[in-house]
Amino acid sequence: MDKDIRETFWKSFQSSPFIMIKLDGAPGHAEPMTAQLDKDAHHAVWFFAKRSNRIAPGGKAMGQVMTKGHDVFACIDGTIVEETDPALRDKHWNNAVEAWFPDGKADPSVVMLRFDIQDGEVWTADLGIKDVFKLLTGKPIHGQDAGEHALGAV
Repeated sequence: MDKDIRETFWKSFQSSPFIMIKLDGAPGHAEPMTAQLDKDAHHAVWFFAKRSNRIAPGGKAMGQVMTKGHDVFACIDGTIVEETDPALRDKHWNNAVEAWFPDGKADPSVVMLRFDIQDGEVWTADLGIKDVFKLLTGKPIHGQDAGEHALGAV
């Protein structure tokens, strides 16, 4: 994957860290999760969840990211595992997480999950004023003018 697209993905995901994620082959739909990102770890993201959550058992998973402003879209796949490093649990615990889990990070029903990302597909949208006008008037927009697309490791 092109370095610029990869960097755009991680920067946009950092500012809008929400993902729809689902275990491969599991019944039901994907669910929204707030990802905890680490600027030095572009191979994984972390989630806090209840042990009863449908992704808590772990396994192969796929997630979809659509960032604020709709400038980056991505489909990423990898494996969800329980994160057992207490230092990472402490590092990523914050007020927003506490709001969902008021009994605190020591609550035994709360699990920290790591989504180890294998690869993905990323689209960037870069519509200028001319392209927005085309959208409003029904004029054709050519794919190469609307942004970039890449496959591979994110």
